[in-house]
Amino acid sequence: MIALIQRVSTARVDVDGATVGAIGPGLLALVAVQPGDGEAQTARMLQRLLGYRVFGDDAGRMNRSLADTGGGLLLVSQFTLAADTDSGMRPSFTTAAAPAEAERWFNRLVELARGAHPGVETGRFGAHMQVHLVNDGPVTFRLEVR
Repeated sequence: MIALIQRVSTARVDVDGATVGAIGPGLLALVAVQPGDGEAQTARMLQRLLGYRVFGDDAGRMNRSLADTGGGLLLVSQFTLAADTDSGMRPSFTTAAAPAEAERWFNRLVELARGAHPGVETGRFGAHMQVHLVNDGPVTFRLEVR
């Protein structure tokens, strides 16, 4: 499982002109499920999303996590993160999980996140989405759990 996380001041996801998920300060996580991902990878990704220290402490150092700050978490499925871009000029998506498998584990991540943290919002799986964000920093990290 892969997540591209961005520390944001605000973020929202629109589908067909309507906002389906929005947060204030917190993390936007674009998430890709890979073949073979399961409960262990999903639980570990949530642990990393909530515990990764990307927020400033009183000295301005990145020593605080989302769990520490209580900020929002916007989870958005994005299979293109799992693309194989090693050769050619067109990505291959054979390294991304099949849609049914990806939806299962993405939904499980959302379920676990909502049980562990307040303020969890999502995009809409499989929809054409417009993601709007103000990246705070900018701060962006790629997390991967195998």
